[in-house]
Amino acid sequence: MNCPKCKNVSLIDGTLAGHLAVKQCMECKGTWIPASEYEAWQASLAQLPSVDPELLSQTLPVDFVQSPFDTKAALCPECRRYLSRAKVKLKTPFYVERCLTCEGIWCDYGEWDVLSKLGLHATIEQLFSNEWQARVEKQQQSEKEREATTEKLGSDLATRVFELAELLAKHPNGDFGVAYLMRRVGVTK
Repeated sequence: MNCPKCKNVSLIDGTLAGHLAVKQCMECKGTWIPASEYEAWQASLAQLPSVDPELLSQTLPVDFVQSPFDTKAALCPECRRYLSRAKVKLKTPFYVERCLTCEGIWCDYGEWDVLSKLGLHATIEQLFSNEWQARVEKQQQSEKEREATTEKLGSDLATRVFELAELLAKHPNGDFGVAYLMRRVGVTK
């Protein structure tokens, strides 16, 4: 079995997380995780962690440099089909790859470590779901909106606006407060 990124380099046996049997490339340092090994490893865990996409927007102690091989398309080392890619949208984003046929997983150098720190390593399959990707996108749009609001209003006023928005969202008549503010600042429909 050859490395999907280096093509002519044979993968050798290795382990992750103590006892997860994998195949590793000694050249690019990438890791192939066979589906059967991954599923057996998942089953051995007491419980699978639940990770909220909001976690990805927080500042985390993750020292990560994207692999130069991350942008390179690859074929599954087991069944030779193209690997599907799921973007992990951090400050330094990267792609985890998975075969849709045999369900094996490819992590470029350092990606497994980042996934472990985020708690995503035990549920990698969720990264490939439309629901997960949509939730991450929504979270990132919200962060961009907050940054733009802070840039336009300044830090102090933006903080007050965010606090007021939270209070109004929780209040049963919050929409009345929003309508009042819209009239006061001259916004019309």
